[in-house]
Amino acid sequence: MKITKKLNGSAMEIALEGRLDTMTAPELEKELKDSLSSIKELTLDFSQLEYISSAGLRVLLMAQRGLSYGGKMKVTNVNEIVQEVFDVTGFSDILTIE
Repeated sequence: MKITKKLNGSAMEIALEGRLDTMTAPELEKELKDSLSSIKELTLDFSQLEYISSAGLRVLLMAQRGLSYGGKMKVTNVNEIVQEVFDVTGFSDILTIE
């Protein structure tokens, strides 16, 4: 998986390319843990994400909970496969998806 991170003040955008699964989730988790305390807005661009597993979902939940008070997270450009995972697991109800 390839992670591209852009920081603009207190806003950060992370673009993911490939698969977010058991093998790659720890890499994203590390990137997020290093940054969450200093940002208020997190955008995850999934336009190039092919697949997400339960390990990836866990990292998303950790990120949403880890944002400082009043922080916002959104997921953008979700493909049908990832959207189906969000729908089946109920994540579509707890994430902001654009």
